[in-house]
Amino acid sequence: MRFLSLLCVLSSLPATGAQSAPVPSDLTVQLDDVARVGSVMVDGELCRRIVTPRALKYMFTVDPRDRWLAGDNYDVDDAAFIATKKTLLRLSRLVPFAVDVNLWMPTEGRPDKIRVVIRNVHEMSQFWPWGALYQDMIPQMKTVLESGKRVTVTDKPGWISVLAPVFDSLGDTVGVLEVVTQTQVDTHANVK
Repeated sequence: MRFLSLLCVLSSLPATGAQSAPVPSDLTVQLDDVARVGSVMVDGELCRRIVTPRALKYMFTVDPRDRWLAGDNYDVDDAAFIATKKTLLRLSRLVPFAVDVNLWMPTEGRPDKIRVVIRNVHEMSQFWPWGALYQDMIPQMKTVLESGKRVTVTDKPGWISVLAPVFDSLGDTVGVLEVVTQTQVDTHANVK
């Protein structure tokens, strides 16, 4: 119920004129700045609590009688999800053009898989296929997880993503932020 209330509040916020501004030429620099700040601001311990043990249990379960089993049993810890989502939304407003800051987390026991935990307002992502709960590890994300360094990715024409590490209090890299925009932004094109 609290999640639905948050969605209603967020959807009723007025769109700022800044979100429709043209994309500046120093786009990568600005995205990198947001990613750098995000690495400091996003709490790795909180991120680890977002997806519940129940959801993780069903994520890789295949039932021939119920093809929607994993999706129907995907739930989150409301407090951890909302706190992190708010931080990601604030980060996306550090620049005067449409940007999403998405949270990706590796899957324990499956180093070859990664999952998008939070997508944001415009549902932009250079990597996420619509509807996937998890997918194969993206090589650039693996680099960020192993090195703890930011990486800029422009593999998909018209897209720019800066991938940044999410750290826990011990300094371990536990997730990846995707700070992403399109060079020709249509803020409604990706919303399903």
